[in-house]
Amino acid sequence: MTDLITGAICMGSLVIALYFVRFWRDSGDRFFLYFAASFFIEGLHRLYSALNDAGAEDSPLHYLIRLLAYGLILWAILEKNLPRERERK
Repeated sequence: MTDLITGAICMGSLVIALYFVRFWRDSGDRFFLYFAASFFIEGLHRLYSALNDAGAEDSPLHYLIRLLAYGLILWAILEKNLPRERERK
């Protein structure tokens, strides 16, 4: 049952990443590209966790991968809200 739920989360993350890629292609805004990369990393992480049934999700590698994914989301939000060089002058 755990593998089924992990697979559903993986599929959902990858589908969301594809939606953000589509929004990025339509608008050209890097905000959507960062979100797509974050969800793609999260989806691949879930796939790796399901295939490598190590059962040790408390290892530092898992936390670092999630930190990277969530860091990309935070960076996208910060970059979107920071003033641009053109607007500062």
